[in-house]
Amino acid sequence: MTFLRWNRLPALGAGLMLLACGGGGGGGMGPCTPGAATQLAKNGGDGQSWYVNNPLPTPLSVIVRDASNCPVPGIVINWAIQTGGGGLSPAQSTTNSSGIASTVDSVGATSPQVIRAGSGTLPSQDFTATAAAPPTSAAVDVKDNFFSPQTVDIQEGGTVTWTFAGAIAHTVTFTGGPDSGTPQASGMFGPVTFTSAGTKNYFCKVHGSMTGTIRVVH
Repeated sequence: MTFLRWNRLPALGAGLMLLACGGGGGGGMGPCTPGAATQLAKNGGDGQSWYVNNPLPTPLSVIVRDASNCPVPGIVINWAIQTGGGGLSPAQSTTNSSGIASTVDSVGATSPQVIRAGSGTLPSQDFTATAAAPPTSAAVDVKDNFFSPQTVDIQEGGTVTWTFAGAIAHTVTFTGGPDSGTPQASGMFGPVTFTSAGTKNYFCKVHGSMTGTIRVVH
């Protein structure tokens, strides 16, 4: 039979907590004390496809860690376009308390685009993005209790037309904007021209949970 002396339990507990936290400064399950930065890795935003001269939907981001995988704050990241057009905002960012730094990328008329993130002697990371001209017109079917497609993208000055294709009557209604009026089960609404960039939401007055979105881009 093995006996455990109670006066040794505090030391045992402290040792277990130290291991759970990654030792004296490693990236374990709990908080850690960051050391010198040794790793630069992609965190998000790579491989997106979008529209020319418009910011990508997801920012590009990297994460910096030390040799024990502990996130390192305060590291300056330089972002630079390697190939393709476009712009970055900002071109230089600093890692936060989670070791993450990001930038907003707009793809220009030249695609594909390559963006490089680097910091001193850390291994750099390349992000890619492709872009095409946004559509100038779109069509949406008004079906029973849903719009198909629910979300469409359109260029500023472009048009959208809705075709009523369900068995029951619906409307196409924008808050403070265009409205197809009396509920209908056949026919068409539009074309409606969208002149300013932004997200435009609409719904059916008969079925409030029936919603759609128009994303107008430059």
